[in-house]
Amino acid sequence: MLRFEELAHEQTPMGELTLRRRHEPVVGRDVFEVKLGDEYLMSSLFTVAEEALSDLGLAAVPAGRDALDIVVGGLGLGYTAVAALRDGRVATMTVVDALPAVISWHERRLLPVSGTLVDDERTRLVHADFFALMRAAPDAAGPLPAPLDAILLDVDHSPTFTLDPSHADLYTVEGLRRLAAHLRPGGVFALWSDDPPEESFLEALRAVFARVEGHSVAFDNPITGGVSRNGVYVAVLAG
Repeated sequence: MLRFEELAHEQTPMGELTLRRRHEPVVGRDVFEVKLGDEYLMSSLFTVAEEALSDLGLAAVPAGRDALDIVVGGLGLGYTAVAALRDGRVATMTVVDALPAVISWHERRLLPVSGTLVDDERTRLVHADFFALMRAAPDAAGPLPAPLDAILLDVDHSPTFTLDPSHADLYTVEGLRRLAAHLRPGGVFALWSDDPPEESFLEALRAVFARVEGHSVAFDNPITGGVSRNGVYVAVLAG
């Protein structure tokens, strides 16, 4: 049994990106991990909150609405996107990632959910800067459908701990207004955070959206033997 295997490695504008698989004896199975430089971005050991991002975000879409056009910002290991595909109302899902290597991992089926993701005809993987797309005006001829029913975002560690300084403007009131312009009335913006919901960001969301909720998502942590928590923000435009 291999204890550690590097599956992919590439230099990116944001640093050295590595995908690896290792055997975790605490849970008795292989886990997949992504590192950017010295930072751990994600692990298949902890996917509860990433899946909750899709579940909570799509549950907030107004009742009776179907044939949803959604965008997932940040592909990663694919768990948020695959959770979204479990919702039968989703008609199209555009997954945007700034790192072509991550898209390639899934196209090469290197990850456990890659087949489910890329074989679903509703899925489209787009190499682009999600944050730049949100700064631009909606354009039906562009890489994203317009307007959208939901935007699910999982890129930064939190609204105050971004992977790149260029992302920070999205988490301001003005940045959120630009993002909201991509949504149809009653559309949903949902955001994953490594930290529980922060009141300062909830206030920024309330300045733009009609209904705002901050969820603390608890999950068992087999490494520490305790319970860890992530945050999911859900914001709904006036309908």
